Amino acid sequence: MVDNFATGGTTKVFSPSKAAKRQITVHNETGTRYGDRGTTTFAGATNPYKDTYAVKTTSGVLLMFSHTHTQSDAVAGPGLQIIPGEDDRAWLRDTGYTSIKYTFVCNDAATIPSRERPRLIGYTCARTNASGLPVASRTTARG
Repeated sequence: MVDNFATGGTTKVFSPSKAAKRQITVHNETGTRYGDRGTTTFAGATNPYKDTYAVKTTSGVLLMFSHTHTQSDAVAGPGLQIIPGEDDRAWLRDTGYTSIKYTFVCNDAATIPSRERPRLIGYTCARTNASGLPVASRTTARG
């Protein structure tokens, strides 16, 4: 499923809601946090959790499902590096990186009212992987 994290809301999967707006805000703010020193891009990813659960209600359907997306951060030029945060050290060391790719799995709840687009009512996401390209180590020539 293509989500608001990956698209910034350009793909209208959900009707407007507080939860959908929060996803778009995260996409927009995270995508510009490095300014001219780096870039952040999002993309949909293969979801290993394909089960979807639905409950019929008097006004439509309540849907529970998961989605997966990636976030790729990269420095804009030589001499810059990304230092992994505390939450990333399960996958990355303390060293600097020129790029890091994070994978997130999110659990979502949506309602589907009769004859309307789904409405995202809540979600929670967790980082499930991170990998990166370390900054090349510098060696000093000896003569």
